[in-house]
Amino acid sequence: AGKAITISSGGVTVPNGTFLEGDALTIINDGGSDQTITQGSGLTIFNAADASTGNRTLAARGMCTLYFLNASYAYISGAGLS
Repeated sequence: AGKAITISSGGVTVPNGTFLEGDALTIINDGGSDQTITQGSGLTIFNAADASTGNRTLAARGMCTLYFLNASYAYISGAGLS
């Protein structure tokens, strides 16, 4: 929480129950291809742009941040996020 992680292949799964209310996590795609951010079982991730839920794609060299309202509920926004 409050940290940034860097990925370049294989994507990342955000687990349920790991982060707490008020935690923020930044994900940076340092690779040249799109990466998948997977919504872990029991976790709901809302896209701040359109309120949709589910897995997200982070474009090459994109960066996004998740803000956790509680351990199983988060918002995501960022550059290169779809």
